[in-house]
Amino acid sequence: MALRSLICSCNIIFLLLLPLISAKKTYIVQMKHHQKPTSYATQSEWYSDHFQTLTSASSDSILYTYDAAYPGFAAALSPSEVESLRQSDAVLGVYEDTVYTPHTTRTPEFLGLDTELGPWTGHSIQELNQASQDVIIGVLDTGIWPESMSFNDVNMPNVPSRWRGECQAAADFDPNNHCNKKLIGARFFSRGYAMAVSGEGENELQSPRDNDGHGTHTASTAAGNLVRNASLLGYAKGNARGMATHARIAAYKVCWKSGCLGSDILAAIDRAILDGVDVLSMSLGGGSAPYSRDTIAVGAFAAMEKGIVVSCSAGNSGPAKASLANVAPWILTVGAGTIDRDFPAFATLGNGKKFTGMSLYSGKGMGKKMVELVYNKGSNSSSNLCMLGSLDPKIVRGKVVLCDRGVNARVEKGAVVRDAGGVGMILANTEESGEELVADSHLLPAVAVGRKVGDVIREYLKTEKRATAVLSFGGTVVNVKPSPVVAAFSSRGPNMVTPEILKPDVIGPGVNILAAWSQAVGPTGLAKDKRKTQFNIMSGTSMSCPHISGLAALLKAAHPEWSPSAIKSALMTTSYTVDNTNSSLRDAADYSLSTPFAHGAGHVDPHKALTPGLVYDATPEDYISFLCSLDYTIEMIQTIAKRANITCAKKFRDPGQLNYPSFSVLFGKSRVVRYTRELTNVGVAGSVYQVSVEAPRNVVMSVKPSKLVFRNVGDKLSYTVTFVSQKGVSPLRNAFGSISWTNVQYQVKSPVAFSWTRL
Repeated sequence: MALRSLICSCNIIFLLLLPLISAKKTYIVQMKHHQKPTSYATQSEWYSDHFQTLTSASSDSILYTYDAAYPGFAAALSPSEVESLRQSDAVLGVYEDTVYTPHTTRTPEFLGLDTELGPWTGHSIQELNQASQDVIIGVLDTGIWPESMSFNDVNMPNVPSRWRGECQAAADFDPNNHCNKKLIGARFFSRGYAMAVSGEGENELQSPRDNDGHGTHTASTAAGNLVRNASLLGYAKGNARGMATHARIAAYKVCWKSGCLGSDILAAIDRAILDGVDVLSMSLGGGSAPYSRDTIAVGAFAAMEKGIVVSCSAGNSGPAKASLANVAPWILTVGAGTIDRDFPAFATLGNGKKFTGMSLYSGKGMGKKMVELVYNKGSNSSSNLCMLGSLDPKIVRGKVVLCDRGVNARVEKGAVVRDAGGVGMILANTEESGEELVADSHLLPAVAVGRKVGDVIREYLKTEKRATAVLSFGGTVVNVKPSPVVAAFSSRGPNMVTPEILKPDVIGPGVNILAAWSQAVGPTGLAKDKRKTQFNIMSGTSMSCPHISGLAALLKAAHPEWSPSAIKSALMTTSYTVDNTNSSLRDAADYSLSTPFAHGAGHVDPHKALTPGLVYDATPEDYISFLCSLDYTIEMIQTIAKRANITCAKKFRDPGQLNYPSFSVLFGKSRVVRYTRELTNVGVAGSVYQVSVEAPRNVVMSVKPSKLVFRNVGDKLSYTVTFVSQKGVSPLRNAFGSISWTNVQYQVKSPVAFSWTRL
């Protein structure tokens, strides 16, 4: 099965441990890099010499040496070589390689990017577009399909002179023909993956080319050029464009058929920093771990120190609690929401009841004649899930089959029904998926319905002697209400690594997103899908992440002096928490009210983010003080921050003291929690802000001072907020509030999450 189908059809992100065939395995070796003897000109020379001295292995066993992103190297090691390295005083740790997995026409309009963005310190949208041409977005994913119209470089000026990257040649990738002034870089990283799969992966061509589709989709979402009359087989027809249409793209292929190896990801981050990217977009992840053991977190810290914004997907393991990936505070963690576009489809039953669902089926349809509807009538217990080999052709031939959602890919279920002779499928959610609907380009007439409708149809099948149904399709509908709605699959907080840091940070469009597609694979990603399409519709936090990456590029163009933390703050404090009916955001899992554990600060608003008024800024030194507050050892902190002289003299008393744009208050044994924050004026001189708070019934919140007067642009002022859990009021499991600094022109809003017990 294609990697895209595994992740984006199943909407699940997880840590996958591949069975390693070779006697040797790939390990990432953390070195005390500041101990390098002066006799060595480079870290790489020292690493190689030290490795050979300790292990008797040849230097060919070293797969990568890392310069900018990590203090160490990756190597293929035997168990005895691992033990030998661990005994060295110059080695901090030796860790087995980890496998990670990858987590439009309407979204620019939905975000308001089709209209004038408004004043940007007196500049026009044309000036912003021109400034965007100097911004480079690095996309770590499954590669790139360079022939896509989304990567056309017509009317683009020369590549920025500071760019140090390249396009890597391969049998199917010619740098002279496939890279241009838009797609300015394309590399691939596969040494860790090749070692992990041994002989199994030898048939996969080593190239930057995207044979999966996921990387092309994410890259074009972030910065694809405008393409007119784009659609998926007629669905979502319109003008497709990325968020930062004038920005440059550099593709780093780190994901292959069976996953994305940490050693390869780290090598790509290392290279992207040296190449000169401004934004790193990574729609991949693998659960949560201490930051010193999280490859992406360590690499992202190095990028942040160089002024690079790192945007990552939150994961697709919702609506389960505490299911987040990529939670380091120096990463911009992105959840997913819906947009105001649907693809309605209908299931009409023999009893006359008609139910609305969703589908991207583009064939000739079923007609109007009712046919028999069947469900779980085979002897195989997995037939209700329509697993491979589970359906009896004698039972389903010529009929519509009801399939439960879950376990295998949604599009695969349709293929199983078709191959068994079925003429249609109703894909019914179970309790796990709730009411969330995700559109798929099925190979036969198929309609996806929510759990409640699914239960009604299941009951109809139980009580009707000869159940019948007919399916029909309604095309594309826009201006859907309510929207946005938080996607049920979007991973949720609380943050299991550091509960005092609220994650995700924001949500963006991530459901049924149209973007460019690879011509090496059909829209379902199934091998038997021979259709070709220039664009495809996909769902996942993989899709929301590049939206935010592109918006971060726009902010970088407008404010090149801003730090990554300032850009994150602007996106967070200007986001909104109401839908297009002016009601509070809902959760697609059950349409209950969403919370900051699901949507973070809210849904991004590019217009307001360009001029946020105030920002919460943080320096690399602040993040080191944060790490010290976690009681990490100096060696663990050096792994992340790569500095020799860390003392933790400026350790925060609590991780929540970090100058973060949101709050996560963990009372625990204490009834009182007090945090101080600092705001920087990026608005106008003479700005005056008043504070307002929203608190749950069992918490008292007070802020001092209650008024901030910024005399000059760039001024920094602090405030202290005290949270008190009231006596005599039963503590809730979780509760939520907010702190807002406002004046006539701006509202700078921070969500607050309250917890009384640590998960």
